Order: sequence, then structure tokens, then C-alpha cells
Amino acid sequence: MADEGYSSTAWESTDNSDPNASQTPHYGLFQPNSPSLIHESATAPALSSLTVKPSSPPPRSSSDSLGRSSSSRWRDSVPVTIERKDTLTMIPSDAISLVETSFDENVLRVLCELDCGVPLLLDRIKQSMVSCREASVFFKKRAVLEEEYGKSLQKLARTTSEVYSMNDGKAGSFVGAWQSSLKIHEVMAENRIRFAQRLNEMSDELASLAKEVDKNRKQTKELASRYERALQESELNMEKSKNRLEVSSEELERVLLQKEGESLKDGGLQAKNQGGVAGKRALGKAVAKGGLLLKGKNPGNIQRQEDDIRTRVSNASDLYRKALTDTQAMRQEYFNFQLPRILRALKECADEIDLGTQYHLTRYAFLFESIVLSDGSTLVPVGPEDGIGLKSAIESIDNRADFKIYMQNYAYARGGAAPRGPRREGPAEEGFLPPLPTHGGGAYSAVHANAPIGNGHNSQIPDKGRPTFGVDLAEQMARDNVELPVILEKCCAAIEKHGLQSQGIYRISGMARKVASLKERLDKDMDSVNLDSEEWTSDINNVTSVLKMWFRELPDPLLTSTLHQGFVEAAKIENDRLRHIRLHERVNDLPDPNYATLKFFLGHLHKIAQYEADNSMSIQNLAIVFGQTLFGQMIPGNGSFSGHGNGGMADAPFQNKAIETILDHYSDIFVDEAEVGA
Repeated sequence: MADEGYSSTAWESTDNSDPNASQTPHYGLFQPNSPSLIHESATAPALSSLTVKPSSPPPRSSSDSLGRSSSSRWRDSVPVTIERKDTLTMIPSDAISLVETSFDENVLRVLCELDCGVPLLLDRIKQSMVSCREASVFFKKRAVLEEEYGKSLQKLARTTSEVYSMNDGKAGSFVGAWQSSLKIHEVMAENRIRFAQRLNEMSDELASLAKEVDKNRKQTKELASRYERALQESELNMEKSKNRLEVSSEELERVLLQKEGESLKDGGLQAKNQGGVAGKRALGKAVAKGGLLLKGKNPGNIQRQEDDIRTRVSNASDLYRKALTDTQAMRQEYFNFQLPRILRALKECADEIDLGTQYHLTRYAFLFESIVLSDGSTLVPVGPEDGIGLKSAIESIDNRADFKIYMQNYAYARGGAAPRGPRREGPAEEGFLPPLPTHGGGAYSAVHANAPIGNGHNSQIPDKGRPTFGVDLAEQMARDNVELPVILEKCCAAIEKHGLQSQGIYRISGMARKVASLKERLDKDMDSVNLDSEEWTSDINNVTSVLKMWFRELPDPLLTSTLHQGFVEAAKIENDRLRHIRLHERVNDLPDPNYATLKFFLGHLHKIAQYEADNSMSIQNLAIVFGQTLFGQMIPGNGSFSGHGNGGMADAPFQNKAIETILDHYSDIFVDEAEVGA
């Protein structure tokens, strides 16, 4: 190949890349009507021979620039395809306001004039990739911190709220302020979690951007290297052709000198060969190859040798002229057409990663500012429609009013109990002072002279002989000829009327003395008890405690000892749907009185759970309260059930789970389509 020069197809595989290989947009880096490099440089002398289209093409990627050539000789020698992918397709349309979108053609012209344009851009892209990856790693680590902080704060707020609702803490205005402050912390935690999600997204986008730009950089670098190597090979081939022509010319000159009878040591010839090492080497080769010419001085032989050498000189001249023409064309093609396109592709890569990194840093600054402002507006709302802030919630605590209410309730609950401290009144001989005079006349004294002390007033209530506590459910319903126990309807009506929004309803117990008094009254004469009176509505927890006591004192639990194990086994099923079906079957197996009572009471609890935001009693909390109450507890040794037994604790979690599942699917289990339509 070196002997015959470059073939006509030496560069014909340069642009095998698919012109449609990458048609993705480039972050708005180029305006649709911006002229191409070739268009703007068409007036330069070096590019005067290139064809210039009158209209500018649409924005194109590096593969488009490298895929078009003015000579077919560049289409087969370098089969490299550069694919440009848009790695920031998620950037919104307002990104133009954040980054500069124009392409500086003047910078590209300066790069074309530099001998180090390609390595300069390659090193710059490498620096940009390091910066991009560092930003990506920072976003990822910051996201981990924010997510951990948000989830920890959210868990702390929720756990604290649930624990407080189950403990015997202060009530009144303190509860509302405390729950409000915990909700504010939950809102701030959710904001941090969302912020962490955005940081993760930006980190992944930057990592993808760096990966794609690195891929494009390597492909463009490989393409530039192949172009340079091809041009160097062409120049080397041209130099060989030139040397071959010089050797043939020296042989021809020697033959002509021999033909004229002149000596080879002629001073003129030596002076000509003193031009350099290359000339001496060429003459040496000529003498070596033409040494046979000295042996014969026959004019006929000399003429034949002259003709043969002239033929070789002519062929060498043609090969050198062709190699020179090809090299000049290739050099002009490289420096005036392909090099600018390679530089444009690398500059696009540099702009792509620089602007992408800047965009995500700007987005990070905006999100960080937004999360801080959001925390501020959550702590200190702008308007009343945004809710109360943390400071306002804490300032809403009225300790004086809370203490007055607590003092009144405490004194009222303990009023009939025997005094624990020193006596206030007593006989004078023991040193007690006489009582203070009373005001209000004899009427007051007459009324209070007959008033019972302690709980003795319950003994004056006549007993109608229709007890309800400790009586079998079916027996008392048959005795009273009712579809539901009277005490259940009476208590539930009062609780729904006065206690739906009561904090910790059913979880907080009433006063023992008041509960015992109400139980005795209901057991002796239920019709005479008015649960809507101030005596019972002032503390609705007394009514709820009596109702729970009624369930516990049933001889057979509401869910029956016979079906107890079936309910427990069904509650152990992990699959939610299958557990629901099996518990539904067990509910349908209940006796009619138990089924009707369970349906009514769970409907009441379902209504209580709808006010969870006010009373903090979710379905799960209600299930914990009534799990063992409705199932009863098995007394070890005799296998019987009782509301006061100490055994059967192993089944407690499954009892609670059974009640929770039935409450969750209350409508599916108890409410018929006909009832819904009605």
C-alpha cells in the first residue's frame, strides 16, 4: 500500500453513524434559528470551496454534526457513532430563566485556531464531570440525613401522641395544645421527607448526566484520534512517494551524465548532494541501484536504461502528485470541516454538563429555601386560615381554668369518701372549735338533716327485682321482652349524646364511688335513672365504666366461651381477606341475642371511632379496650370464662385483633344492602 499510495476509498467510512441516531433536545442550548458553524465561516478563504446551504438547519446533536461530510472519502474509514442523549428531560420549561441557552460561536472560532483545542475541551469536560459527581454525592448524603430526620421526627410525634392518649396525663386545654404541637411537628417531618425525595431525584439525574456526558466524551475523543491518525498516515505516505520520486530522479540524472561521458564525481553534482542527509542517502541509493550502469558503456544499453528509468520517474511523479493532492484535500477537510464539528460536539458536552449541574444547584437552593420558609410558616402561620402556630398553641394553655375544673371534679368525686386527714369538726371536749353558723334559715337545715351520708341514699331506692348485672344475656332479654338489652341502649344513647368528643372515651375510667352508685341504681330501678342529668353528664366516663362492667359480669361472654377458640384461630390468620371471611363466619355462628347485641354495640363503637380526631380513640385503641371485655378471660384450672380472671393472657393479642378486624369491616359484616338503601 505504501508503494502505490492511498487508494480512493481511504476515508470513506468516517461517517457511518446514523444521522437519526440521536435526535433528543439539548436542554435548550441552541436556538432553532441559530446558524451553523459552516454557515458563519463560509466567507473565510479556507472554506470558500465548501457548499453552504442558504437556510440554517434545526438544532442538531454531535452525531448530526459528525454525520455529514462534503466528501465521500470520510464515510468508511472511521466507523464510530456518537449518540447524544438528553439526560435532563425532567427539567421544566422555566429552565431557560435559570441557565444561558445561547452557543458562543466566537469561542468555537478561537478553539479552532488553537493547536490544543481538542485536549483543552477533553480536560474541561473531565473537570466538569468531577464537579457534577461531587454535587450528586452531596445531594444523596443530604437526602439520607433529611429522610432520617423527617422519619424520626414523624415517629416521635405519633408515638408521643399515642402514648399520651393512653396515659393519665392532664386534660383540659393542655391536651388540645399538646396534640396541636405534635401535629405541627408531623407536618414539618412530612416536609423534610418530601425534600429528601427531591434530593434523591436530583442526585440520580446528575449521576445519569455525568454518565452520559462521559460516554459522549469518550466517543468523540476516539473519533478525533482516528481522524488525526488517518491524516498522519496520509502525510507519511506522501513523504514516501516524494522520496521514491527523488531516488528515481537521481537515477535518471546519473544515466544522463553517464550518457554524456561526465564523471560521477563532478563538483556540481556533489554540491547538489551536500544539501543534507536526505540528499546523500538518495544518491547512495541511486549508486547502489544503478551500479550495473558502470559496467557497460554500450550506447544501446544506456538508452534502454534511460527509457526504463524515465518510466519509473513518470510513475513515481504521478503517485507523488496523487498522494500530495489527497493529503492536501484531507488536511483541508480535517481542519476546515471535521475539526470544527468535533470541537462543537465537545463544547456541547461541556455546556451540557455545566448547565445541567448549575440548574440542579439552583433547584437545590430553591428547594432548600422553600423548606425553610415552609417550616417558618408552619411554626408561625401567616393568616388564621392556615391554623395556629406552635407558640400560639402553647400559649392557649389555661392552667388556672384547668386546675379549677380538676379541683371541682376531684372534690365532687371524693365528697362522700371518709376523710383521710385530720377531722374538721368534733366534740368540744376534745378541743374542736364550734361550727360556724349557717345561713339560709331552717329550711336548709331541715332539708340536710334528712340527707343521707355517703352512699346510703341508694339504699332508699326500691328494688323492682329486675336485675341486669350478672344475669344471662338471653334470660334478661326474654324477661324484658326486648330485642336489645335496655341498659345497653340507655348507656350508648347517653354516651353518643355527651361523650363522642370526650378525650380518651372508654379508655379513661370513672370514679369508683360514682360507678358503684350508678351500677346499684341501674340494677334496682333502671327506669328511674336519668343519664342526661348533670350528675352523670359532668363525667361521662362513669357511664362508660358501668357499661364495661356490665359486659364483664355476664355469666357467658358476649362472644361465648363455645366460640372463643374459633375466634382466636380466625384472628391468627395473616391474610387480611381470609381473616375477615373467617371472623364473619364466627360472628354468624353467634346466638341471636348475642348477635343482635354485638351488632348494636359495635355500631356504637364504629361511631366513636369516626370522632378519632377529637377523642383520640381509633379502632385499634377501642379493640384494645374491649378485646378481653367482650371475650372474657379463661380462669386457669376449670376452663371457665370470667371478666376478672388472670389467665388467658396469651390470647389477648388475638382477641384484640379479632375485634379490630370486625370493626374495620363492620359494614361488610353487619350492614345489609337493604339497610343501606333504606
